[in-house]
Amino acid sequence: MPQLNPAPWFAMLVFTWLVFLTIIPPKVSAHTFPNEPTMQSTEKPKTQPWNWPWH
Repeated sequence: MPQLNPAPWFAMLVFTWLVFLTIIPPKVSAHTFPNEPTMQSTEKPKTQPWNWPWH
């Protein structure tokens, strides 16, 4: 049974994890957002009541 021989798939598993752990994290950590978030004020805006004439 060839699936019991770990030689073909174990090397691919190790190589794949080496790629994931060496190439991808720097690319993800170097990502910058196009718009930096701004802090919103804690004051609530004053609202004006509607004075519509009801018919």
